[in-house]
Amino acid sequence: MNAQILPVAGAMKGARCPKVSLTSDGRTLTVTDNARGRSTTLSPASLYRYDYSIDGSGKRSRFMKGVAALDPDGLVLLDLPGDWHLPHLREFASKAGIPLRDGKDDSSKRARRILAARAPGWERIRGIPAPRFARWNTTLGVCAGIAGLALMVYLGAAGMWGAWRGFSSFGRVLMELIEVKWLMVAFSPALLVVRPVLGGVHRWQEKRGLVVGPPGGPYLRMKSSRMLSVYRRSGVITELPVEPGSSLLRYRHDDLCGVFVLDPAGKPLLHLPGRWPPSPLHRFTERHGLGLAMHRVSREEYLTLTTHSPQAFP
Repeated sequence: MNAQILPVAGAMKGARCPKVSLTSDGRTLTVTDNARGRSTTLSPASLYRYDYSIDGSGKRSRFMKGVAALDPDGLVLLDLPGDWHLPHLREFASKAGIPLRDGKDDSSKRARRILAARAPGWERIRGIPAPRFARWNTTLGVCAGIAGLALMVYLGAAGMWGAWRGFSSFGRVLMELIEVKWLMVAFSPALLVVRPVLGGVHRWQEKRGLVVGPPGGPYLRMKSSRMLSVYRRSGVITELPVEPGSSLLRYRHDDLCGVFVLDPAGKPLLHLPGRWPPSPLHRFTERHGLGLAMHRVSREEYLTLTTHSPQAFP
């Protein structure tokens, strides 16, 4: 047995360093998530290193980096986000006998399209430990928000707004130091009210067919009579014109599901993997004069749709 181990070299900007290792036995890879103590074995046909930016330009850009294991049809078996050191990765792939493609020069659209074409049983391993207090985050956040709101009311009633501003500034510094994000609610208690209100507005809009998709995104909205917009929580991430006769296809292939936006000729314009409930989709398409189809697709149909879709948001 000729086993070798490749450690991760870094992580995406703003994320903890993933603790993932690759071990090869010929073309068979064992991926171990050391942070959570689990592993998986697969035999990919190739590896794809992706590196692309999203959400604007300059300081607002976010860079998505990682390695994807692909099957012979180019479908993603496994996604390993992180900033993998290219020379180490090339050496590993060469010794394992697995072709490696560097997608650093690929456009954002092309990289997203490749990553959105998922094989049945698709999996993503981040190599990041589970939050220590994840189970208590909601409870602690609500309690912190109530305490912060009470303190703000007290200081406001006493005319001590300067003290509140100082307390808030101290809170922001504290959050940066210890990275406990739920403390944000304590120092910005309005979030305790604003977030549920925004969620309620989104549900109200979805019931009336104005939008479709989860509040955090990606979700769809008709910005004008013939312009379909895709939103995330931060705002619009893409827009595309839709002609009369365009439609949505809600598909299922084995354990995969998602939505394709199709032009009048049935050509895919956009791919949004994920769970999309039928009722909101029906209300949205009916309101905006779009067609809607919901059915299972074969492997060949799935490959054709994902390969020819110019945009995808995995």
